[in-house]
Amino acid sequence: MYAAVLIKYGPADVLAWSEVPLPEPGPGQIRIRVLAAGVGPTDLKIRRGDLQQVFPLPSPAVLGFEAAGTVDAVGSAVTGVAVGDEVAALLPALGGYAQYALASAWTPKPARVSWADAAALPASAEAAVGVLRQLHATSGETLLILGGGGSVGLIATQLAVSLGVAVLSATASRDQDLVRELGAIPVHYGPDLRAEVHAHVARVDAVFDAAGKGALGDAVELAGGPARVITLADEHAADHGVALSAPTPDRAPDALDQTMPLLASGELRLRTQRLLPVQDAAQAHQLLDTGQAHEKLILTTE
Repeated sequence: MYAAVLIKYGPADVLAWSEVPLPEPGPGQIRIRVLAAGVGPTDLKIRRGDLQQVFPLPSPAVLGFEAAGTVDAVGSAVTGVAVGDEVAALLPALGGYAQYALASAWTPKPARVSWADAAALPASAEAAVGVLRQLHATSGETLLILGGGGSVGLIATQLAVSLGVAVLSATASRDQDLVRELGAIPVHYGPDLRAEVHAHVARVDAVFDAAGKGALGDAVELAGGPARVITLADEHAADHGVALSAPTPDRAPDALDQTMPLLASGELRLRTQRLLPVQDAAQAHQLLDTGQAHEKLILTTE
């Protein structure tokens, strides 16, 4: 099979379309013929080498936490799924930028959900559900989401609002109308973040940093300390005493099962998408690196 392989840490062009061995599903695993795979900001940080301690690369190193496609093979001790079934999956060891990928956790893809939407959901939903749980966000509290217009931020906003949490969403100007529609109070993401938040509340109960763009100092001040501040991708988290949350088997194992029906029913909205062939994974990374893409990028195999 072929995959976009990370040949070394570095800029976008270190991703090369190469032949790699076809993976075989082990016990409890399925193999998916990938039709669409999501590209996330954490992928870029892994490619650059910023998160080597958190995400050691397997060999061959194929990025991509999320994929959607048809079941191609089933390992032992797997029940409830058969070859040909349509699924979306959060991948256990990356691997989505490929023609085939192994999954240990998956959910059926409803017919009304597109392949692109199915591939855009797994990692973002798992992160949104998982971090909201780790923050113990509850009704009546105030939550600040950094990067509220991104893929994770939008899902987290909708889930938090549904729990009765008041959400302040720090985002770019272009996304402020959207987050307002979803029930959040938009604030500008930038050097005046503290003043923007203080215009609405004296402090917040918790901060969900879904962007990892260096605002943890402000986040800690606004939350009155680091105890209820969690970041997904800021490699300087330890400098601020902040927890860096990474995907684990127990963070939110039911996130896809919880959010896929909401997506199918129209109760959950996703970020606008842009589709590229999987062979152009390097181009996708370059678009995100240079700020030329504001959509969720999806790699397709057909």
